[in-house]
Amino acid sequence: MAVVDIDPERTKGTVELIEQHGGDAIAVTADVRREQQVIDAVAATVSAFGKLDIAFANAGVVSRGGVPSVAGGEQVEFEDLTDADWQDVVGVNLSGVFYTAKAAVPALRANGGGVILATSSAASFVAYHSIAMYSATKAGVNGLVRGLSLDLGKYGIRVNAIAPTHGMSPNFLAPAGTPVVGQSYEEVAGPWDPGISPIPLNLNRPPSLMDNARAALFMVSDDSAYISGVTLPTTDGGTLARVSMWFPEDQGTPTLDTDA
Repeated sequence: MAVVDIDPERTKGTVELIEQHGGDAIAVTADVRREQQVIDAVAATVSAFGKLDIAFANAGVVSRGGVPSVAGGEQVEFEDLTDADWQDVVGVNLSGVFYTAKAAVPALRANGGGVILATSSAASFVAYHSIAMYSATKAGVNGLVRGLSLDLGKYGIRVNAIAPTHGMSPNFLAPAGTPVVGQSYEEVAGPWDPGISPIPLNLNRPPSLMDNARAALFMVSDDSAYISGVTLPTTDGGTLARVSMWFPEDQGTPTLDTDA
């Protein structure tokens, strides 16, 4: 396995964890916004392991000022976002997936097929406050996945995406260099009470990082051999099925004031 990240310390830390559990991995530093660096990362992988079976485009950044109530940050009005903000989000979230897929295809074809998996988001299906740019890039990922699955299927290459809703890492909204938390938003929030959770599915534990990881593993395994062109919501727990209006039956959510 090749662990690729813009932060060399994080790649080294992840490789150490893999090796501690008996795995074999190399650390590669690359910025997914730079096509040549992604090409070099694929080349390093093939050089180390002899082939490429799976390419996972997992890098992502949120729009500046995005989800301030969660991140504890400051609200940024849409009209105050800059071209640099736009280029950064597009560069990581959409161009990064494009560069990864483009660099991976020759190696996957030489291998007789394989899998490209991208990380999309629930925000590609529904709106979240203050992250319109992020939502646009993730919707672009979904379209890219569909198109590539049609074009690359003849080479035995499957292309899919996962779209987490819950069970995501707080590091996503933290400044660069923040120590890895290793738990989901819901896990770090304190004791789990499904009675006040907005997630319709009532389970006795919160969604975790592993819930998304297991779905990703399924999507790149032979168990999903005939799944391609799909963006799978991995941890929505029924959240994406909810209509836009709150009803009294929705636990842990505000209700409409019919007297207002």
